[in-house]
Amino acid sequence: MRVLLSTYGSRGDVEPLAGLGVALQKCGVETTVCAPADQEFVELLERAGVPLAPAFSPVREWAVKAMANREKMDFPKRAAEIIAAQFDAISAAAEGCDLIVATGLFPSTAAAKSVSEKFGIPYVYAAYCPYFVPSTHHRPHEYPGRLHPQGITDNRMLWDLDVANMNALFGGAFNNHRATIGLPAVENVRDYIFTSHPLLACDPVLGPWKATDLREVTQTGAWILSDERPLPDDLIAFIEAGPAPVYVGFGSMPMHASKDVAEIAINALRAQGCRAVLSRGWADLALIDDGNDCFFVGDINQQALFSRMAAVIHHGGAGTTTTATRAGVPQLVVPQIADQPYWATRVAELGIGVAHNGPVPTFESLSAALAIALDPATRKRAITVASTIRRDGAMIAAKLLIDSPSREGSVPFGCGGTSQLVCQKRIDR
Repeated sequence: MRVLLSTYGSRGDVEPLAGLGVALQKCGVETTVCAPADQEFVELLERAGVPLAPAFSPVREWAVKAMANREKMDFPKRAAEIIAAQFDAISAAAEGCDLIVATGLFPSTAAAKSVSEKFGIPYVYAAYCPYFVPSTHHRPHEYPGRLHPQGITDNRMLWDLDVANMNALFGGAFNNHRATIGLPAVENVRDYIFTSHPLLACDPVLGPWKATDLREVTQTGAWILSDERPLPDDLIAFIEAGPAPVYVGFGSMPMHASKDVAEIAINALRAQGCRAVLSRGWADLALIDDGNDCFFVGDINQQALFSRMAAVIHHGGAGTTTTATRAGVPQLVVPQIADQPYWATRVAELGIGVAHNGPVPTFESLSAALAIALDPATRKRAITVASTIRRDGAMIAAKLLIDSPSREGSVPFGCGGTSQLVCQKRIDR
């Protein structure tokens, strides 16, 4: 069996597919990841031992520009470019495949769905957060220029409107491209690509799926890629030279709205007598002076690092939130876009940290949030919740995918959104 895992997005999109790829390989499945060929992803997949089939272009430069000009972006035009280019890249990578699993930016998953139909390959859509999947329990994502109408509070009505919004933003580009490759037009682009039964690759404690008649979902747990890299000796020496420091890093977020976020964070930490480990990330954070209470890192093993921190300040990406939760470390989430406010809210609801109010921190707002994150009661709760987080989500998904391929274009898993335990029992058998 050969499986293609497809995405176009940041590390939070790529690394889970690497984790799933490793699990599939352990089950004897030949697996390739089609993803942006940014150097960090090339190195990540090499470490994982999963082959990379390059997407149409690297993602970092485009993503940084796109987030800086998000309100002015011509979504239909950009969608058309990605769909056409990704269709070619995914088509080449999918040759001889028995299954395509797609996630990431919507135009990329749209291209993967067309590849699956064009070449008769079964297809699975996967989401990393409940927020993106239609449900009566939460509102849909808002796009620039297409905000939710005032006065409408019924989630079912908003998800109905979401179909029209996504058709307007992506439908023309999607159907125009399908016409060029000999495929018929699709009336409801969102549901065609999301399918009636997607996988949900997040932890059921951290991001629980609630039963709804809008979608049947199989939740597997997060697809975690084990990181065996040792921490650098000088970093270990810094950590052991004093009280546990606080990690500050915003991953793939450029942080355009907060140019002085490193200075604010370091000053807020110093005011509370805390040391810091500062991560560069896509925001290109840097130390503000040569003080010996701060340490600077680039790409690092967060799985090994977070458990040695007093707290973790981050942007609320699905992967970083899961890693911090598994580590049992208090979190201070400064959410920026997309699903990040959802994860910030979940961290606060679980009592394992605090959600910063808004995407732009100040000295005062970060200091107030830090007081909550550093409270001993928060750490105690974080340690308790850490013991409940699944470690086997990637293997659960791998076994489901191996057992369930269909020749009808999508994969029926045979167990719904409230049947996590049922799914696990089937796998164990």
